[in-house]
Amino acid sequence: MRTNDAQMLVLSALADGPLHGYAVNTAIERMTGERLGRGSLSSALTRLRGKGLIEYLEGEGRRRPMRLTFAGRDVLKGEIEALAHVMGRIFETVVPDKIAYQDRLATTDLAHSYKQAIVDALAIQPGHVVLDLGCGPGTDLGALAHAAAPAGLVLGIDSDPQMARQALTRVAGLPHADVLMADVHALPLPPCSADRVRTDRVLQHVANVPGVLAEARRALRPGGRLVMAEPDWDSLAVDHPDLDIARAYTRHITDRIVRNAVVGRQLPRLAEQAGFAVTSVVPVTSVFREVRAADQVLGLQRNTERAVAAGYLTRQQADGWLDHLVRNPFFAAVTLYVVTAETPVPT
Repeated sequence: MRTNDAQMLVLSALADGPLHGYAVNTAIERMTGERLGRGSLSSALTRLRGKGLIEYLEGEGRRRPMRLTFAGRDVLKGEIEALAHVMGRIFETVVPDKIAYQDRLATTDLAHSYKQAIVDALAIQPGHVVLDLGCGPGTDLGALAHAAAPAGLVLGIDSDPQMARQALTRVAGLPHADVLMADVHALPLPPCSADRVRTDRVLQHVANVPGVLAEARRALRPGGRLVMAEPDWDSLAVDHPDLDIARAYTRHITDRIVRNAVVGRQLPRLAEQAGFAVTSVVPVTSVFREVRAADQVLGLQRNTERAVAAGYLTRQQADGWLDHLVRNPFFAAVTLYVVTAETPVPT
């Protein structure tokens, strides 16, 4: 900030009307999760009064109320406008194009880590038929096709016309890859026609997870392998002094934003119920230390605004939350699970 943090917190606390000293600190605690120390609060009040930004009203002792002056309101307004400008440069305010988002995510270090774990678990051999359920824009089809060459086939399946068209464009020059526009709940494939099936962050969005797993089980040959990578959004942890605010943000993501938000933890049970034998569960935790990079994956401001609209956060809590994320060292983490399951071989 261009002025002392404690002073700006006091000005913000007084924005809605006069308060005495104890009430000012209570308002600051609601905004930030922490109270100012007695010395910090006293010093901030003295400096603000000396600058003519606050004034005392009639009253006795420490219960004497104070309010913003016109100059104080101007300073606070300027700080809010400056903060909005900073946030506008840091946070994405518009939902990104879905293809661009998928491509951008695929280039991150966190994606490289878990995607390599998927490839290792699939153990694709030359000649294998591989299904990529919910292939999106075909970001990974080329690498899968290379592993199945020269006699194998990789088939990307997606129900979104835009995604399917983009994926088809990307595999146009690959003789061992193709794309079908189809619903993963009803695969247009005969039974026992695939050796490997992959899902990558798809089951968190589908209408019926057991139904998709049943279709994967039907499509796989005996001894075939299914590898799934899905997040557990309830594990999303964002550092903030007020745990209630951080938990409310995560709870909103889990309750309202992602359809099957905790499917990552459910995969072993659901796979076994679908007739698979689960052979491996590997947790991959993504850690974010830079707020801009985290926002490109998590949509921090957009989802904060949605949390306010849904009643999970107050406007004041949301503003304090975003302010803290911008101005302090950032940390967030979320865990994704790579689960490997196999179809039984008749004895």
